[in-house]
Amino acid sequence: MRKKNNWRIPKGAELTELDKQVLYYQNKGHLVPTRDLIKTPEQIEGIRRSGLLNTAVLDRVAEQIHAGMSTAEIDRLVYDYTVAHGGIPACLGYEGFPKSVCTSINEVVCHGIPSEDEILEEGDIVNVDCTTILDGYYADASRMFVIGKTTPQKQKLVDVAKECLEIGMQAARPFSFVGDIGNAIEKHAKKNGFSVVRDLCGHGVGVKFHEEPDVVHYGKKGTGMLLVPGMVFTIEPMINMGTWEVFIDEEDGWTVVTEDELPSAQWEHTFVMTENGLEILTY
Repeated sequence: MRKKNNWRIPKGAELTELDKQVLYYQNKGHLVPTRDLIKTPEQIEGIRRSGLLNTAVLDRVAEQIHAGMSTAEIDRLVYDYTVAHGGIPACLGYEGFPKSVCTSINEVVCHGIPSEDEILEEGDIVNVDCTTILDGYYADASRMFVIGKTTPQKQKLVDVAKECLEIGMQAARPFSFVGDIGNAIEKHAKKNGFSVVRDLCGHGVGVKFHEEPDVVHYGKKGTGMLLVPGMVFTIEPMINMGTWEVFIDEEDGWTVVTEDELPSAQWEHTFVMTENGLEILTY
């Protein structure tokens, strides 16, 4: 079945080489981006500056995080550092989210809400997910932190999740497809005995918090949206030790937990697609 014609040529404009390439795939029935998903050089530079601040925030967390620290302390650290450097924590108030950062421990997959009562303990694995707005541009990344020494199984999960991100990066080439990323990630996770969360995904980002495309972390090659130079998006595989199924905590409406309550791990970067492959905008 034909996909909708997203790529439209402005009236009276001459076809560029990029137009010709995208129209080739569109005419073959593939889903292609709309032109507004292709960021201008000025927009990319703005997102890059936001990415530098976002990276600095996570570096600050890395310096301070330790056993005995509350996740509320992490939240205050993120807020204070971001604001002191001219940024805005994008999470704060987003669709009602009450804090500046997501802190997700052990079986929490993502969207964990920082709390004074949640204290990091030796052996915990925790994902700190931070999105920064600087001068109107968004950058989004998360890192896993191991508190002290953890079990071999948890350490392997953290390591494989990072490998999944790196493998997904390698699969993303100009004029490849979102499904190529997911296919590569799912294969690596399964090879190591883990599963990939299906209910959440990466996303376009840059001038808004969430844009197209949805970047799923499983699937078939050659499916999903065409990846075109100038697109900016995240890859953020959530890898579970047990089942891929999850549920949302009914009390807070945000916290996503593995169905079997076994641990989960996630790493995330924001990227821009270039003519030569991905450029990482966050670390």
